[in-house]
Amino acid sequence: MIDFEFIIYVKNQTKSKNFYEKLLQTKPVLDVPGMTEFKLSDKLKLGLMPENSIAKIISNKLPHPKTGNGIARCEIYIKVQHADKFLQRGIEAGAKLISPLQDRDWGDKVGYIADLDGHIIAFAENNN
Repeated sequence: MIDFEFIIYVKNQTKSKNFYEKLLQTKPVLDVPGMTEFKLSDKLKLGLMPENSIAKIISNKLPHPKTGNGIARCEIYIKVQHADKFLQRGIEAGAKLISPLQDRDWGDKVGYIADLDGHIIAFAENNN
């Protein structure tokens, strides 16, 4: 059995927590200084860790994550029904529209937004 947790580094944990609460319409399962976690499914969590927290661990080997803030460093691809509603909710919560919902070459209908730190979030629907 494998459980996954994807952790993204954020400038402001509280603001990002509030953003993802609105976007995902769910409360975090963990919210302590240094980590917020949202359960997305039985075996998948999304974690939010402040840039300064991870910097303490990686600082002697890698640049501080804040040097990449606002640069698309990852994509969170989420298949949902009514992707347009998720995109709109994200924009209302402070996200930036990157690309509107449209049919893509790989068969999904997808729209893209950027969260408060520039992480790309894609909301996709199957076109089949």
